[in-house]
Amino acid sequence: MTEPEVDEETPIFAIAVAAELAGMHPQTLRQYDRLGLVVPGRTQGGSRRYSLRHVKQLREVAALSAEGISLPAISRIIELENTVRSLRRQVGELEQRVRDEVDQRRGARVFAAGATGSVVTLRHGTRVRRATEVVVWRPPEAELD
Repeated sequence: MTEPEVDEETPIFAIAVAAELAGMHPQTLRQYDRLGLVVPGRTQGGSRRYSLRHVKQLREVAALSAEGISLPAISRIIELENTVRSLRRQVGELEQRVRDEVDQRRGARVFAAGATGSVVTLRHGTRVRRATEVVVWRPPEAELD
């Protein structure tokens, strides 16, 4: 049986384990949580639980701090990174919706109104006789490639 893949967002590490993985003292993690730099999930009992993403953030905070960047600046950097991550996720979802819509329309038929008002079904690539039929809808050619 294969083991389930661990999502990097899943809060699984207790504070001592996360501190060890990040190379920090647990008190530093508590301070970062109070400052809103790296805010872990909480259990029902209130214990902190850190995800793999949190551990990466802790390492990043340590590296930025070692370079002399202030904690408020680091907080802003993390906030912007979270915004970018969220926007990338939204863009991915929207791109998938567009792909699904394009796939759904690939088999769409083109309809035209005949000279008498009747609906005429046209095959893709069929030319419309302009004197007798008017095209009501046609998918853009770029979507059908």
